[in-house]
Amino acid sequence: MAGEKQSAPWPIPVYYFKVVIGSMGEIAFQEVSGLDTEYDVIEYRTGNNSVFSTVRTTDLKKHTDITLKKGAFQSDTALFDYFAKVKMNTLERTTVTIQLMNEEHEPIYTWTLKNAFPKKVSGFSLNAKTSDAAMEELVLVHEGITIEKG
Repeated sequence: MAGEKQSAPWPIPVYYFKVVIGSMGEIAFQEVSGLDTEYDVIEYRTGNNSVFSTVRTTDLKKHTDITLKKGAFQSDTALFDYFAKVKMNTLERTTVTIQLMNEEHEPIYTWTLKNAFPKKVSGFSLNAKTSDAAMEELVLVHEGITIEKG
């Protein structure tokens, strides 16, 4: 029946999530991207190796920047105020949590960013030919990301 919880295994929908940025608290964003982690790869070959190919191994782990997008509101300058706090070598590093929620308002996955701070804030694009909503963008850098289930 329509509206009831389905029992079949379906992929997780990604439209219900929440973002908490340190002391700023929860902020309603429309889009989150960049939850990626990867390793650099080192290739080497010893001089006395009789096999004419390189050996590959992992190096340092690296993380991509996190991009957050939200609608702009007339009296809301929170993202620009947060960005304005960044000064040379005196920035406030904070913990950021991003939670994908289920229909019971419980977290399915939680991504935690360690020592995050704003790298970029973008105002909205103006275009007289569209009726799109004004969107703000915040780019965060961090020193590590962890993911927890549940």
